[in-house]
Amino acid sequence: MDTKLTLKLNQEIIERAKEYASDKKMSLSRIVESYLQSLTTDKKDSDFQISPFVKSLASGIKIPTDLDYKKEYSDQLLEKYK
Repeated sequence: MDTKLTLKLNQEIIERAKEYASDKKMSLSRIVESYLQSLTTDKKDSDFQISPFVKSLASGIKIPTDLDYKKEYSDQLLEKYK
């Protein structure tokens, strides 16, 4: 069963990822799904190769559980449109 997921990402990364997906003749959703699958399964069971570009999307940054993402987003927009 497929479920819709909304992500907020840097616009430049989105454009590069769309271009990459187009070049590989894959949907961006499929690439993201495969990447998340590779993160959550045992490496021995994975038969899908993740490209270095997709691997580079992982930042390794820990996000605090009490982060007020709406405030952070609002602050970012206020800074952007000063």
